Amino acid sequence: MTEVPAPEVVRRLDAPDADALVDLVETFEELQTVLRCCERLVAAVAEPEPDGVLVEAVWTMALASYARCFTAREGSVALGEGDLTASQPGRPADDVLEWHRVLLRLRDHHVDPARNPRERFTAGVAQGPDGRADGIAVTSARQPLVDDLTVRQTGAIAYGLSALVDARIGERQEELLARVRDLSPEELAGLDPLDLADPATAS
Repeated sequence: MTEVPAPEVVRRLDAPDADALVDLVETFEELQTVLRCCERLVAAVAEPEPDGVLVEAVWTMALASYARCFTAREGSVALGEGDLTASQPGRPADDVLEWHRVLLRLRDHHVDPARNPRERFTAGVAQGPDGRADGIAVTSARQPLVDDLTVRQTGAIAYGLSALVDARIGERQEELLARVRDLSPEELAGLDPLDLADPATAS
């Protein structure tokens, strides 16, 4: 494959169509995060004794990243349920939408700032042999870890959405390029330059 040389200068585009492209790229990155999380989880839950901390942390990240794809910030564009069903051809739309809504509910459960998502505790009174109160007990019910099937179904949805968003990114780039080709060198020079330094190597 022929390598494309890096541009000498890149200038900022502040326009609705440029912002829409950025939204799509951010959504694509969120979906890639979901896929990477699912890959890690498939291996993690297959362990004889899964690491509960690791599984919960990665699953929570996957759920949060997935939900952000469908949450529009002010002035931004988010995915909708129509995009979801369009990205899953051959699967019943009702099943896809139900699974999508389950994932959003799970996100709410796992990121709830006031509730423990792992365990539920209940206080009770212990009765002695004579039937009278003999002590106080606190019982707990631990929530099960996410299972392999749930992870794989989530990954399948994210994969289909990634393909849909990737295609839209390409289309949006072509449309944007066609518009800015009409700008003169002087007009381009009036746009703010972007810093292309790699954060990992910049001193």
